[in-house]
Amino acid sequence: MLYGIAAATAALFLSAVLTGLVRAPALRLGLLDRRCRRALPLGGGTAVVLVTCLVAAVGERTGVAPLGSGIPRLLVAAAAVAALGLVADVRRVKARFLVGGTAVAAACTVPYEQTGVLGGLAAVGWIVGVTLAFRSLDHADGLVGTVGVVTAFGVGACAAAEVMDGLAVLLSVLAAALTGFLMHNWPPARVGLGSCGSLFAGFLLASAAVLARAGYEGSSSAGALFALTAVASADVVLVVAARRLAGRPVLRRGPDHLAHRLRRLGLTAQGAAVVLGAGGFGAVVVGVLVHLGWIAASAALWVGGTALIVVLLLLMVKRPRPRPTASVQVRTQLRVRNG
Repeated sequence: MLYGIAAATAALFLSAVLTGLVRAPALRLGLLDRRCRRALPLGGGTAVVLVTCLVAAVGERTGVAPLGSGIPRLLVAAAAVAALGLVADVRRVKARFLVGGTAVAAACTVPYEQTGVLGGLAAVGWIVGVTLAFRSLDHADGLVGTVGVVTAFGVGACAAAEVMDGLAVLLSVLAAALTGFLMHNWPPARVGLGSCGSLFAGFLLASAAVLARAGYEGSSSAGALFALTAVASADVVLVVAARRLAGRPVLRRGPDHLAHRLRRLGLTAQGAAVVLGAGGFGAVVVGVLVHLGWIAASAALWVGGTALIVVLLLLMVKRPRPRPTASVQVRTQLRVRNG
């Protein structure tokens, strides 16, 4: 317990310092978020990955806080996914390569002896989906960090309940590293997380949740796992539905995400992050209580129903029409004058 507190404190401090230090090199190297209109460097993800791996490795190497069976393999797989994300930050990578690389890493972490072959394959698919959902969630300042911290505490509580102390400490370190990063990413952000950090966080959280739920009945596990990652899942459903209904390619970028639509309703960037973080916290609490057996597994259906209602309501929030340029306005006025 004492080491967990010390490790989290060290991760918070190191992440805050390192995130601030990598901003200038990222700007010089042109490692920028291509989705933003302003120059937003993407060094934050690298800082989160390095700090999380470093603090966890020190605890394992010194023997003060051994990670336990299978956890070092999980950390290596997450680092490999982060490396793939770093490549995606530097240059465009096709979606199939991200999916394939993440699937291979996930296949190396699933405990098949507890899940069985079919359950293991389902777990691999779920890990890939959640990992990519966290990457998609990185569409607004402060959002993926806030949701990641909340999810890490929830999954860490599930791991602690299963006496998986090493995994619980690892998740607390991840939560602290994301908190240190949030000091620079809270709106208006000075540093972005990027695919490196979002894929790393999503993969680590999804894989840790699978490890904590391994051995439980399938339907209850599905409900608990969904509740733990409800915000990221709802964002993916919203984006896919909106783009399909509009006849646009699903993979084409656009302002179709949760935070974008909340902003159109009048919320500030900070307000959108707080609202979605609060929603994620409520869903995570349900997931933890289901895992502990304190409430029925059917409670996850309420989370799913609420998420579906939110998605349907936000689908009715239309995209703003692009403003005409000055030349277009002049031509329109001349056309009106000339009849």
